Amino acid sequence: MQATKPVKDPRKQRKLLHNAPAHLRHKLMAAPLSPQLAASKSVKTLPVRKGDTVRIMRGDNRGFEGKISRVDLKNYKIYLEGLTREKVDGTTIFLPIHPSKVMIKNLNLSDKWRKAIVDRKEALHKAAAKAEKAMKKPLKKVKKAEKVVEKPPAKATKVEKEAKKATEGKPVKAKEKVAIEKKPAKAKPKAKPAKAPTKARKKPAPKKKKETAPTEKEKLTKKEKKPKAPKTAKKTRTKRKPASKEKEGGT
Repeated sequence: MQATKPVKDPRKQRKLLHNAPAHLRHKLMAAPLSPQLAASKSVKTLPVRKGDTVRIMRGDNRGFEGKISRVDLKNYKIYLEGLTREKVDGTTIFLPIHPSKVMIKNLNLSDKWRKAIVDRKEALHKAAAKAEKAMKKPLKKVKKAEKVVEKPPAKATKVEKEAKKATEGKPVKAKEKVAIEKKPAKAKPKAKPAKAPTKARKKPAPKKKKETAPTEKEKLTKKEKKPKAPKTAKKTRTKRKPASKEKEGGT
């Protein structure tokens, strides 16, 4: 009965029940309480004890009520007062019943340990019920706002009436309109997110113009613009006579 994993093999289940220790056998002897008793004690199930009044819910003796006279932990059986049968030889014996087939109608609280268990479970149940109620409670209602009573407009004075009459016939100027009807301030445009810095692009070099041959007209205009310089006579050097000839001529 101390296995961590659930056992599915019937042979192993019977073996665990047969070899179960006393503290586990006591738990296996539990029976459900009647609805009225469960509501008053706030307990659903408890192990049966000698002196409890129970009612048989299933089997041939269904509906029989009586006190428990003996509890057999070894064979997982209980015996009730008055539930007997005759043997062939004439002797009477108590009929054994499994505790899962009965319902407890009245508890025997003479044992202080059992009473302490019931009180502890009852206190836990009450605490849980209180917590549930607190969760289900609606939030406090907010007080309704008091209705604002609008006062009737005060009567206009004579001076105000005269001013109204004076302004009714006259057209309103542009400056006065602006003063009367103040336009709502425009919402400021949202600042655009700063863009990530981009690499500076190199400017393309200017395209060189293709040189074309000048036309005849352009040639003429250039000639007119640049007057020709007057031709100057080229200076020619006189050839010097050799020294021998100069002497001959002189003689």
